[in-house]
Amino acid sequence: MKIKAIVALIISAALSSVAMWLVSSYPPAPKVTVLDNFSAPFVFGKFTVPKENPLTNEGVKLGRRLFYDPILSGSNLIACAHCHKQSRAFTDGLAHSLGESAVPLPFNTPTLANLMWGPQHFFWDGRVPSLEIQALMPITNPDEMNQGLDELVAELQQVEEYRQLFASAYGEISQENIAKALSAFQRSLVSANSRYDQFLAGEIRLTDEEELGRKLFMAHPDVKASLRGGNCIDCHSQFLTGGFDTQYDGFSNNGLDSDEDLLPGLMAVTGKPEHRGLFKVPTLRNIALTAPYMHDGRFKTLEEVLDHYNQGIKLSSTLSPLIIEADNLGQIEQYEPSLNLSGREKKAIIAFLHTLTDEQFITDAKFSNPFKQELKN
Repeated sequence: MKIKAIVALIISAALSSVAMWLVSSYPPAPKVTVLDNFSAPFVFGKFTVPKENPLTNEGVKLGRRLFYDPILSGSNLIACAHCHKQSRAFTDGLAHSLGESAVPLPFNTPTLANLMWGPQHFFWDGRVPSLEIQALMPITNPDEMNQGLDELVAELQQVEEYRQLFASAYGEISQENIAKALSAFQRSLVSANSRYDQFLAGEIRLTDEEELGRKLFMAHPDVKASLRGGNCIDCHSQFLTGGFDTQYDGFSNNGLDSDEDLLPGLMAVTGKPEHRGLFKVPTLRNIALTAPYMHDGRFKTLEEVLDHYNQGIKLSSTLSPLIIEADNLGQIEQYEPSLNLSGREKKAIIAFLHTLTDEQFITDAKFSNPFKQELKN
């Protein structure tokens, strides 16, 4: 028995030594702090943040610096902010952005506002299921930033400030932690202080024209009830003004093209023919700043957008039924989808859309370029 006890003690001591060696071989986990002054409007609905990537001061600080640093591109000339400018609610004003290759990208640059809500399938066609995956794709795309991830990690490891920032936020510089940092910063980009938000809080009143536009925005036309509407809310949920987050409810075919011209859209992801021509419904927050519009940037102005919904809808096999049935005059023979809004009503809706501009969001220092220099246009 004594021999067994001695052997057990030896084994225990050996295991303890191994455990201590393992602990000493890895740096201690960073002591992170919960993101200061972060608030999420309850009217936007529920949201989730990955447990493995919580919103911390350290992660968001690092992500903000990476977002504005052209070191993320192969040429060291193009940052994420090249296509996502704060003054334009993190869009770029182009129908098709130009990256490293100078080849126009196939889709219009979407806003980064309020990414925690709405359909959690990112890019216009929903091909990415998380912000963490999305964050790295523009970096490696040869037409966008054209940067190898191994090369990027090596470059960042040569910069003392990045060694310190990564150590504080995640422990080490890695592809995974680059994605976490960029995603954390993007999740912090909450826009919720527009005139519309102030109206909802009872702080201001809308003008008569804006109020008419708001009522039209919120109403689905009902001829039998003599209710006129702009049919906007059917796709753009009321407070977030973006697509719904249930499954693929946040994607729609809004009548831009007939069957012969429909792009795959969501079908490229799901493989389902009924998803052909469906694209992600964007938030309308700061919409007056994010022209041109639609996934391909085909409309230059909000007036053109209203003209499309009013009298420009093209029939196709996957056209949203919410658009087909929305008419302020009622269906007639030889029917073509049309809201039949008056000029006054279209103008009022556009006036309301301007109340969604959040001046604080586009000037907030905590979202701005940390290098304190203007990016070249």
